[in-house]
Amino acid sequence: MNKIDLNQQHAVVTGGAQGLGFAMAKRFIASGATVTLWDLDEERLTSAKAELGQAATTISVDVSDWDAVNAARIETEGFGDISILVNSAGIAGAAAPLDVYDIEMWKKVMDINVNGTFYVNRAIVPGMKTRNYGRIVNIASVAGKEGNPNAAAYSASKAAVIGITKSLGKELAEYDIAVNCISPATAQTRILEQLTAEHIEYMRSRIPRGRLLEVDEAAAMVAWLVSKENSFTTAATFDLSGGRTTY
Repeated sequence: MNKIDLNQQHAVVTGGAQGLGFAMAKRFIASGATVTLWDLDEERLTSAKAELGQAATTISVDVSDWDAVNAARIETEGFGDISILVNSAGIAGAAAPLDVYDIEMWKKVMDINVNGTFYVNRAIVPGMKTRNYGRIVNIASVAGKEGNPNAAAYSASKAAVIGITKSLGKELAEYDIAVNCISPATAQTRILEQLTAEHIEYMRSRIPRGRLLEVDEAAAMVAWLVSKENSFTTAATFDLSGGRTTY
């Protein structure tokens, strides 16, 4: 494992108690950073903290609630200036054709995946601007580029994350703040529990590598994206699709 230099950096990772977010938090700590995990699952936060040790702090927060997000930001600043942000909190939602898609489920997917990404960025960006430094990575998806059948809500929400990233990256280009996103193919995480076996197999079959993404592979890419070495690239989408998308 290459060690990216993240010494004296403090990261917020939403959805950090499990899956991609946890793998990234673990990689950041191995690279010298301290991390605050934001997640709604208090039991998993406790387990994550036990595994990550003293370099990690945890806050239970619902990213779809602006007041909760802003309160979490204030509490986190007590642990140190936030110089790294990874927005990994998200849900897949139900798999169903758009014409029968449950309206409340649509709203829930948008609240967490889109509004949550907006709220967290809105809360943390002002401090980064004041200090003229920051690294932000929003987690999108290959679905946000291509769209998956029977997943209109998820696909639309991840397309929105890409749009937010491109807009914010341009807004902050005059600062030493890099804002990028990754568009991973299906990863081996608990989010698959929300999907049918047929839907998972459809997504796996579209990946030329012939397998699902490993969480540590995503963490390796993001560790560089949040480092000082990434001093020029911003407002970009980085592919992690195993060859499924090439744009």
